[in-house]
Amino acid sequence: MQALFYSLKESFMIVLGVLRANKSRAILTTLGVVIGIMAVATTMTVSNGLGNSFKEDISAVGSDVLYVSKMPWIIQGDFFKYRNRPQITFEESEKLSRQIKSTIAINPSTGTSRNVKFRSDVLEHINIIGTTEKQMLVSSDVPEYGRFFSSIDVYSKKFVCVIGSEIKDNLFPNIDPLQKEIKIGRYSFRVIGVMEKVGSGGFFGGPNFDRRIYVPITSFIKAYGSRNRQFAIAAKAPSQDELTEFRYELVGEMRKIRKLRPTDEDNFSINSMNSLMSAYNSVMGVVVLIGFIITSFSLFVGGVGLMNVMFVSVTERTREIGIRMAIGAKRKTILTEFLLESSCISIIGGIAGLAFSYGVAALINKLLMPAAVSIPIISIAIFVSFLVGVFSGLVPALRASRLNPIEALHYE
Repeated sequence: MQALFYSLKESFMIVLGVLRANKSRAILTTLGVVIGIMAVATTMTVSNGLGNSFKEDISAVGSDVLYVSKMPWIIQGDFFKYRNRPQITFEESEKLSRQIKSTIAINPSTGTSRNVKFRSDVLEHINIIGTTEKQMLVSSDVPEYGRFFSSIDVYSKKFVCVIGSEIKDNLFPNIDPLQKEIKIGRYSFRVIGVMEKVGSGGFFGGPNFDRRIYVPITSFIKAYGSRNRQFAIAAKAPSQDELTEFRYELVGEMRKIRKLRPTDEDNFSINSMNSLMSAYNSVMGVVVLIGFIITSFSLFVGGVGLMNVMFVSVTERTREIGIRMAIGAKRKTILTEFLLESSCISIIGGIAGLAFSYGVAALINKLLMPAAVSIPIISIAIFVSFLVGVFSGLVPALRASRLNPIEALHYE
């Protein structure tokens, strides 16, 4: 074991000497590997960033919450079949609340877009969400200060509202918005709370949750009507473990409410975060695979360049190899030495590629979405660099180790 250590140490020192003697060639050789590793690391970083951004976009949708809606969130097949379904109604949500006893919350919601005015300031096309006090049970969003409306506010059809942080910043930059009257369309609502800042939909262009105003759904219907309006029903399961059984119960009760026969297809959809994640994983799996196939060409070109340089190195050092074999150097020592040389060159290129990809990741994180070069990415990049070095140097190293010492000594 000690002999092996000293042999590797000696070979490594020889490799360092060779690299120092040919600095320019070593640097130029690493460029192909640098580009390849940078492409691989950036692809993985962007993939992780997209995943993080997507999870942030749908974080408000609890994993134990099911949504009853007219159409599936991910449409597959005939769109017109889904479009012709009947709308989900507020009355159906009330029937579900009475019939399903196992749920933690049944929360109907609907929305519209209206201009919002306070004094002379006007915000256009603000999302107005009609919901109930149970919104707090099916969503992770909570008021920063003030309060959300109560069951009494909903039952009494009070014209109160809870505004998003962006609404507060634009309409009430220097004053406390609580108990102030704002006009939503033609109707006045009293502000009773301000939601915590959530952020926009990120890279995926989802809804801006800070540009929303929540009002009691009964007040919403009274002010803006319910005819031809699309509702959704959020149903929170008793626990994550009971989600599958709860889905079956929800489907069964909706079929009863809509008086569907056993042979009839469902004319509604049950959506969840899991369906979004499954669709995302399927799409991103294909995208990442294509990305790796494309970036692998960069590594292939870098590997070919490295192999070519190693053949040149073997040719230049043929006489030296002959002398070393003549005085007792073993073939495996020559093989190890050239494999170490190619691996070192490739790993140096991999480290440089990681440094560049770190800068790219910082730029992506600042401008587009959450992204960072993680420890697994660094480990994979270094390992790939090592493999590229080994495979690129294998054939030249075998050629060097199989040289005839006598012929090598006579090589000029």
